[in-house]
Amino acid sequence: MICLERDSGKLQWEQTAYEGTVYDDRHRKSSHASPTPATDGKYVFAYFGTEGLYCYDFNGKQIWKAAPGPIATIGMGTATSPVLYENLVLLQCDEDNGEKSFIVAYDKKSGKEVWRMPRKVQASWTTPLLVRGPQRTELITSGNEFIISYDPKTGKEWWRTKGHESNAIASPVTGHGLVIVSAGYPLKRMLAVKLGAAGELDSLNANIVWRYNKGIAYVPSGILYGDYMYVMTDRGLLTCLEAKTGKVIYEGARLPVPATFTASPVACEGKLLLTSEDGDTFVIKAGPQHEVLTTNSIEEPVFASPAISNGMIFIRGEKHLYCISKM
Repeated sequence: MICLERDSGKLQWEQTAYEGTVYDDRHRKSSHASPTPATDGKYVFAYFGTEGLYCYDFNGKQIWKAAPGPIATIGMGTATSPVLYENLVLLQCDEDNGEKSFIVAYDKKSGKEVWRMPRKVQASWTTPLLVRGPQRTELITSGNEFIISYDPKTGKEWWRTKGHESNAIASPVTGHGLVIVSAGYPLKRMLAVKLGAAGELDSLNANIVWRYNKGIAYVPSGILYGDYMYVMTDRGLLTCLEAKTGKVIYEGARLPVPATFTASPVACEGKLLLTSEDGDTFVIKAGPQHEVLTTNSIEEPVFASPAISNGMIFIRGEKHLYCISKM
């Protein structure tokens, strides 16, 4: 764990969470620190798969450690990130053939396990999505066999529907009273489900509002921004859908140069930012007309999604962390 001062990049503290033999292998483009840490403004929660969930304060002191158990990932490594809800830290722990998969909640202050729910879902690398609706809060999990909504307080199921029959890597997104879940390999699947559903949802259920099965990447997540849902292929072909209906606005729009993507798109100030593995960030005008506004490069490979905070863009390259702002 490394803490840097946001405005200057100066190192504040550095802690080693785990040393020793790791339980599982990792993908060549990944690392054992792929999950994104989560914070409540007081503590930071870092997850390293089988090697543990760690809680630090803002001075770098370790408060507690929890071990969710052995999680086999077909040798690809862990990527799902922790999610915070009230006094809980939530983890989606899907492994190999799904016989030992589960979702688990830990007490934020003590690290004590609060609840654990088994789930028959094969290995996944997606982060669950917490959605606060008008009637209740739902924890949406994407999966090969099932897409399931849980009560984050108890682990009780709100609803489930058939999964993607594909590797669940992309994170779900939400907007306009819908949650949109997708996967891109081996099959390309995306569906929009109305929040507040209950029970088993079949393909004809009224709560399943629309589907789209083209142009979805293997690794990068889609993004819902304003009235539109944007998805792209691993080669950067961009598709724009009307978020409420799934209507295709444009499809397969191209970038100025060929590129490959692992990072997910982000958005700000009416623009989409697509960062390629070559370190090029393509700035796309958001909205119904595809327009590439500019291209910027850090001339260093990038596999992690950019982060935006208080007018600053943070890009983690292969060898450096970059902060870009108007200052």
